[in-house]
Amino acid sequence: MRRILIVGAGQAGLQLALGLQHHGYDVTVMTDRSPEAVRRGRVLSTQCMFATAMRTERALGLDFWSEEAPQITGLGVSVAGPPGPPGPSGASGASGDPAIDWLGRLRSPAQSVDQRLKMPAWLETFSDRGGRVLVQPVGAGDVAHLAGSYDLVLVATGKGGLGSLFERDEERCPYDRPQRALAASYVHGLGRRAGREERAANCNLVPGIGELFVLPGLTAEGRCDILLWEALPGGPADAFDGLRDPSEHLRVTLELMRTYVPWEYERTRAGVELVDAGATLAGRLTPVVRRPVGELPGGGAVLGVADVVVTNDPITGQGSNNAAKCAAVYLAAILAHGEKPFDRDFMQASFDRYWVTAAGPSTAWTNAMLAPPPPHVLEILGAGGRLPAVADRFANAFDDPTDLGEWFLDQQGAAEYLASAGAAAR
Repeated sequence: MRRILIVGAGQAGLQLALGLQHHGYDVTVMTDRSPEAVRRGRVLSTQCMFATAMRTERALGLDFWSEEAPQITGLGVSVAGPPGPPGPSGASGASGDPAIDWLGRLRSPAQSVDQRLKMPAWLETFSDRGGRVLVQPVGAGDVAHLAGSYDLVLVATGKGGLGSLFERDEERCPYDRPQRALAASYVHGLGRRAGREERAANCNLVPGIGELFVLPGLTAEGRCDILLWEALPGGPADAFDGLRDPSEHLRVTLELMRTYVPWEYERTRAGVELVDAGATLAGRLTPVVRRPVGELPGGGAVLGVADVVVTNDPITGQGSNNAAKCAAVYLAAILAHGEKPFDRDFMQASFDRYWVTAAGPSTAWTNAMLAPPPPHVLEILGAGGRLPAVADRFANAFDDPTDLGEWFLDQQGAAEYLASAGAAAR
């Protein structure tokens, strides 16, 4: 029986561990937090899992919350119009209604489950099925010490300096600093948006300010909504650094909504509250691509997993989806490899497959969305309001970003597609 060590207990690490366990591998998971510590802690992320990623969970029988989690059936896009008069803070707000506002229909529902609910349940399931769990801080030296006892070591967390094992891929890294300041809140009490499906995820784009994402989710306290501000660094919405009081975090979130996305703020009129004391998260991350084969102190190689080697900004909602897809690609590669050594060639080939099928297209899309939109993208966003086919195609690209290269990321392709979509609608 082949022995495998997975360092990290998030979406990718645990999904891969449970998949390998299902196929009879001897798997050990190392993590620095117990299930109870995760449950009682702060939110770990925002996430919206789309159909393709959810199918990888379903194939392993891990979709434990499919009946409880709200089914997200559409994805809305709103773009703020020209700034209105200055608000109380002196900053100009959005006009009362968005300049662009439409809803794309998803072919299959998406869902969002709080990782404080999901990850502990998966880790306990892994343990209950006979998996070995080591709860302790893990550094590069610890991994190097243990690696000789396993046929393959996979690193699925950057904590403890483990990310430094993987060299930055300069050709694929256009950024050396965060492109957005992130601030999330999980709330109860958000009302329906006027004229919009109750179970849609909404992307609100505010030029020069950032983005607000609003989506329904599930926590241990029941159904909720998630508010995520993605603020341009140094701009008016970059207002969460140093905030330690969750209630103050929520107050600032709502004030920014009132100022810049009043159509979303209207949903808070009846009063919203945080789902619990740990329901806020703020921070920054630098988008990065690293080389997948990590070199251990003293020799030996490890394989990087998911966002350890490809970290995208959350603006396109691909983090948890890429993690699930990475786990599925690596699982298939390991199973197909049989009894052959898990050498560096195997590691590179496994990552290359993940890059081509998932990480590469989502990275190109995410990087494009972080930049000011070129004219052809503005034309696409405008066309979504009058051409449902365009709105639907954009919405479903969140599930399959490989589609975007043909029409969204290419100016000529966009012109040809819009012309054909317009002709088909006439």
